[in-house]
Amino acid sequence: MKKLFTLGFFLGLLLPLSTAQYQGRNGGTAIAVNFNYAVQFPGGDLIELCGTNFRVGGGIDLLTRKRFILGIDGGLMFGNTLKEDVLSTLRTPEGGIIGNNKVYADIVLKQRGFQVSGHLGKVFAISAADKARRSGIRATIGAGLLQHRVRIQDDFNSSVPQLDEQYKKGYDRLTNGLMIQEFIGYQLLSNNRLVNFYVGFEFSQGFTQNRRNFDFKLRRAVDESRFDSLVGFRVNWILPFYIDEDPDAIEYY
Repeated sequence: MKKLFTLGFFLGLLLPLSTAQYQGRNGGTAIAVNFNYAVQFPGGDLIELCGTNFRVGGGIDLLTRKRFILGIDGGLMFGNTLKEDVLSTLRTPEGGIIGNNKVYADIVLKQRGFQVSGHLGKVFAISAADKARRSGIRATIGAGLLQHRVRIQDDFNSSVPQLDEQYKKGYDRLTNGLMIQEFIGYQLLSNNRLVNFYVGFEFSQGFTQNRRNFDFKLRRAVDESRFDSLVGFRVNWILPFYIDEDPDAIEYY
């Protein structure tokens, strides 16, 4: 909550700045490069494997004069909370994993993955000021690829033969498949072209499947279809390149 309050305070300071009088304009077609950060909460089958994760990434949009959006984006997912111990069959009754030097190895399990998608949508102005800034409610829908796996981080001081590179694939639960994604939030492109961002909520639905031939923990092939969902709060900083009426004039700020 403290972080959200700080973000709200920061945005509150930026909004008045964006409405300052400026002789330029931002009404032309724009190519918008964005950099994003999101916190995501799992749902569906994914909630049984892991907890909250984070994503960093970027993308590029084409913004038309009529406020339509066409773009692609993606990001890397990372998290440290796993609810299922995929290495439980290797552990002693005390919970450790013995390395080749006969002592417990320090094996760390983490969540890793990525999302990549194309999207289309529109920015809906909710006031006259929004029309002037080409800002308002941003809504997009898209499709792409969702992939996640368990990263098994070895102990360099005490290697575990059962976790050599050729065997890790039997434990890492590599999973991927088609993803549908929706976003709704608020976008602002300021008249002075210095403050440009959008924030909001993103919803991802992945129709995925385990891609490994055999799971060592379950001692069988895992070929059931999965439904992995994520709900995230996303912040994007935009770097717009405006294409003005003169086809030879391109301005960027």
